[in-house]
Amino acid sequence: MKKISFPFLAISILFLLLPKSNTAQEYDFQNAELPVAQRVDNLISLMSLEEKVGQLRYDSPAIERLGIPEYNWWNECLHGVARNGRATVFPQAIGMAATWDVDLMQRIGDAIGTEARAKYNVSIANGYRGIYQGLTFWSPNVNIFRDPRWGRGQETYGEDPFLTAQIGTAFVKGLQGDHPKYLKAAGMAKHYAVHNGPEKLRHEFDAVVSQKDLWETYLPAFEALVKDAKVEGVMGAYNRVNGDPACAHPYLMEDVLRKQWGFKGYFTSDCWAIKDFYDGHNLVETAAEAAALAINEGCNLNCGDTYPELLKSIEQGFTSEEEIDKNLRELLPTRFKLGLFDSVGSTPFDAIGPEVIRSEAHVALAKEAATKSFVLLKNQNNTLPLNKEVSGVFVTGPTATHAQALLANYYGLSEDLKTFLEGVVGKVSPQTSVLYRQGALLDRPNNNPMDWFSGEAERMEVTIAFMGISQLIEGEEGESILSNNLGDRKEIGLPQSQIDFLKNIRSKANKLVVVLTAGSALAVPEVYEMADALVYAWYPGEQGGTAMADILFGDAVPSGKLPLTFVKRVEDLPPFEDYSLKGRTYRYLEKEPLFPFGFGLSYASFKYGPVQLNQTKIKRGKSLQASVSINNEGDYEAEEVIQLYLTDMETSVSAPLHSLKSFQRVRLAPGESKTVQFTITPEMMKLVNNDGKKVLEKGTFKIQIGGTSPSSRNTALGAPSMVDTVFELR
Repeated sequence: MKKISFPFLAISILFLLLPKSNTAQEYDFQNAELPVAQRVDNLISLMSLEEKVGQLRYDSPAIERLGIPEYNWWNECLHGVARNGRATVFPQAIGMAATWDVDLMQRIGDAIGTEARAKYNVSIANGYRGIYQGLTFWSPNVNIFRDPRWGRGQETYGEDPFLTAQIGTAFVKGLQGDHPKYLKAAGMAKHYAVHNGPEKLRHEFDAVVSQKDLWETYLPAFEALVKDAKVEGVMGAYNRVNGDPACAHPYLMEDVLRKQWGFKGYFTSDCWAIKDFYDGHNLVETAAEAAALAINEGCNLNCGDTYPELLKSIEQGFTSEEEIDKNLRELLPTRFKLGLFDSVGSTPFDAIGPEVIRSEAHVALAKEAATKSFVLLKNQNNTLPLNKEVSGVFVTGPTATHAQALLANYYGLSEDLKTFLEGVVGKVSPQTSVLYRQGALLDRPNNNPMDWFSGEAERMEVTIAFMGISQLIEGEEGESILSNNLGDRKEIGLPQSQIDFLKNIRSKANKLVVVLTAGSALAVPEVYEMADALVYAWYPGEQGGTAMADILFGDAVPSGKLPLTFVKRVEDLPPFEDYSLKGRTYRYLEKEPLFPFGFGLSYASFKYGPVQLNQTKIKRGKSLQASVSINNEGDYEAEEVIQLYLTDMETSVSAPLHSLKSFQRVRLAPGESKTVQFTITPEMMKLVNNDGKKVLEKGTFKIQIGGTSPSSRNTALGAPSMVDTVFELR
């Protein structure tokens, strides 16, 4: 751990002796011994109407007469503290989901929260309180990635509500910490709700969804983050949901979030989403009406510039000062729970210094996450791992040295990004000849028709082609500068120029290893056929290159599993604007996939024994115990993600083909066997009816356990055979 420099230490000691304002403690809201609700009420009573309205803005101004400094609520930490300079850059969210490692996600959240506090402490010590320098983080994104064309799907934890809930809950728990009084940082569940693109329509789109799909797929992760993780914030989406704007939705915001789930945190609009009320959705005519519509439905904070119009809203009778006070009572507790109104030194996090930022432990954690995120999709004739003593390696492809393929979107910055090329060069032995030529552009044919590449593939013992896309092609509206569709993609394969380049290389290469970067599910049947080995790298963060080299050359064993279904072609998908789940995700996809959800190979060889049940007939309301043995018959110590899927075979309404209900990560030495236990609860057996209600119906249920989801493709892809059994619910 790096030592704190003397200047910072001196400033810190001095700063710890000072209150956060120049005003001596004279008001109840400044008294840290009082209950938060009492402090909030006191502060509200001291503010003028204009000051109250100002505190409902994301860029809340200072109230100098009360000793309250300015505060900017907008901060990001999707996969590390973002948009605020140096920080540990973890794999993009979709890659972290591919680890299927709940403990790892909580450790990552904890590391991010620690770095967030360190950066905040340094900032306020130097008088900096601007955007991206606070402690209210607008992460994670727990929307369901229902369609690979959505550019922002990379920000999510994939297509499954259960996996998303598990990974998201762990992240928030780590980020917020477990102190009984103070939050280390405040997390946020976004974008509530039913938000999955298209990006170009998000300011005007009405996401029409059935109650069944809403409660079966789109809401469970939000519910888990509210109830289990106690997430501090919820962000509304840009779109409407069944006619009502997501940032002024009486059913979702009041009936569900506040009443049914008991949410006690704050609600914010997405940025400039309230402006869309009159400039996109055309629900009202003026900004004053839009501001009133949002505040009256409990949108406590405006990321945007509409809420200053609340003064006019009150004058025109659209809302009232009492409504302003109600929203402040829901908004302000977060700042108190972060200790922002207490003197410096009051919270246990005030002493965290800059030495934790990109500490050795955090960098190692980023590498662990990247290593566990990589998914081995093909390994013909045990092409991988490669021998470090290989005579020659030809490294090529547009993402081999592409920093953006490491960073994804919503990223922090590292002074030590490890590209894939650097990882390979640093891993092979000194006598190995390594040649690098990019060979192909990311999204278009080469202007120069000369081929100086395929000959090198013929000369070298192995070619490693780093292909794929990056945030330049897929991402958020206005961000992806190579996108012709505002960050979304109309086609979901590799750009044709890359396919043509690979075909040329394949014709000469002795061995061809292909590594693909993307934040979504690429439809790449041609690549699968051409490659001797195929690895999916996602956007692996700052340590992506060294982690990938460990996988390619056998210092680590791949253990990632897909959090998405990969379809074979875009024609296998329903229309992008259709929010029905029919024909989407592994739970409702009837067409054969290219790669099933949950799939991922290993250098080890796992074999599952039969499923053992403690009983085969149970009464409603009772749980069931299932166990399965797993044996590592290979030569490598490795981890396997054991997945349990449940199918309700007798239902009164349509039900998922399979549903993930539980999973465990298990490490096995060569020759080692373990027995894994699962509890199947009545909650797992419930189905969601057409009214959106969870019901428990008697009948036969099928249990399937293995290293992937059930699919007709598993045998052809080399996945270990799944084991299954049935039980009867009386």
